[in-house]
Amino acid sequence: MAVKLRLKRMGSKKKPVYRIVAIDGHNKRDGEYIELVGTYNPLTEPKSVSIREEVALKWLNNGAIPSDTVRNLLSEAGIMKKFHESKKGN
Repeated sequence: MAVKLRLKRMGSKKKPVYRIVAIDGHNKRDGEYIELVGTYNPLTEPKSVSIREEVALKWLNNGAIPSDTVRNLLSEAGIMKKFHESKKGN
């Protein structure tokens, strides 16, 4: 099972809110997910991102592959830097 970290669209028409989730790569975009990692709201000014750092690092250490957008969000939060530093230490 290839686990991915990607966005799941929520909210109403033309007012999207996204959940950052760990999901099996074969499931649909809005299908059943394994664990909730955080949320992302692109409509607020500034854009609001809430990520549970320990959960994100757990999935990255277990081999989950983030999508491009999720990778950018994790980088802005400083989580990807911590992940790379922990891999260097091992």
